[in-house]
Amino acid sequence: MRIGRSRRRLHALERLDPAVDYERIARDDATLEFPWDLQQSLSFALFRTYAVPSIGGLLHETAEFEERTQRRHDDTVLLLDAISTSGLDSPDGRAAVKRMNRMHGRYDISNDDLRYVLATFVVTPVRWIAAYGWRRQCRVEIEAAVAYYRRLGRLMGIRDLPETFEEFADLMDAYEREHFRPDPRTRAVADATLELLTTFYPQPTRRLVRVFSIAILDPHLRAALGYPSPSERAVRLSHGALRLRGRIVGLLPARRTPQYARDLERIRSYPGGYLVEHLGTFAPGERAEPAAPEPARAAS
Repeated sequence: MRIGRSRRRLHALERLDPAVDYERIARDDATLEFPWDLQQSLSFALFRTYAVPSIGGLLHETAEFEERTQRRHDDTVLLLDAISTSGLDSPDGRAAVKRMNRMHGRYDISNDDLRYVLATFVVTPVRWIAAYGWRRQCRVEIEAAVAYYRRLGRLMGIRDLPETFEEFADLMDAYEREHFRPDPRTRAVADATLELLTTFYPQPTRRLVRVFSIAILDPHLRAALGYPSPSERAVRLSHGALRLRGRIVGLLPARRTPQYARDLERIRSYPGGYLVEHLGTFAPGERAEPAAPEPARAAS
């Protein structure tokens, strides 16, 4: 049973130092303990960033997230996957960080916005798992997530990073209170992403998936994106379904084989494989060669 094995894993976790072993802990959470929850929570973290007009407006102006939504989704997932599973200091990890820095460096993005985006990646998964996961994360896992993203933030040149989960949460909540507001540009980006998310499910269920997705958004996020408030019944059913899933997963055998985001069927842009250094967007003339497939490296 998962519960017994979870206790053994938690005992093993308590012997690790999150300040030192943060990559191992974060990787195990992402691939063994909570792969689905982390994938879903990070997808919904993106919606939070859209609701800040300086972020969502920039994404709208580039048109990438509306005209090439699938590719931009896949590139984001694959870059984060390369860093998480290969390691921040691995060749693929360094290539992924370099790609993100090159992409961000083309635009005038404030340190405050970059720090907020990083905060959503720290806070949203912890809150999601606390609400819907098959168990709560322990202190070591949360501290490891903080250490992991602080290291990533430093590699991205982000200044004045919070030091604890509570500080990241306070920063995120305060930033949203100050900056969330309706904007047609941010709504357009959110609509494109929401439309893509519905295609990950069978055609007959897509309308329901859309209602479900809007219903689980925080009310202030939903209002900032301009989505109408769903019925109380829809909200209860949506949150209840996620909690029920968590309880069911808790009764299943523990996962033995890691689940990597790059192996998901919803990643569709590179059926022949990819090079990490060829992911993402490029300035005109920045890259002369096409993204050559290299399946062996992609699966490393």
